[in-house]
Amino acid sequence: MNLDIPEGKDAIEYVWGEMVPGIGIAASHFSLSVYAHTTLGLREFEAARLRIAQINGCAFCLDWRTERDGQKVEEEFADAVTRWRTTDAFDDRTRLAAEYAERYALDHHGLDDEFWTRMTAHYSQLEIVELSMSLGSWLAFGRLNHVLGLDTVCRLPSGPSPAPKRAF
Repeated sequence: MNLDIPEGKDAIEYVWGEMVPGIGIAASHFSLSVYAHTTLGLREFEAARLRIAQINGCAFCLDWRTERDGQKVEEEFADAVTRWRTTDAFDDRTRLAAEYAERYALDHHGLDDEFWTRMTAHYSQLEIVELSMSLGSWLAFGRLNHVLGLDTVCRLPSGPSPAPKRAF
């Protein structure tokens, strides 16, 4: 961890809630809202989220699987995300979600007319805005937690801590 956390304090609660409460609590609400209010399908949501996690290297985000109505993506899904260009496990929307996540994080200036033609053929404008805001949240907060070394102690109030870091 790259910060000094007082003895007995939960690192995430301390950093996000006590160190910068005016920013951290608002950021936390935004981050949780992405999960609570999404209208995107689970597979496209997870493809985008996991691609950002892979790029950020956030240990918690890599281990996390979003659950909806008792459903999660299959165990092999994360491996398919790394092969989003060639996997036969994805439909067009899921593949585009992974592609958009990667390009959003690594080449946002390269999002050209050809990409937007494909994107708007499969996603409504509302869905594109929602996905873009979700990507922004994951990119910012997953990267923040990784850079500060919080990703190995990160947990949601009702969720698990991550497994040790692994290569992807």
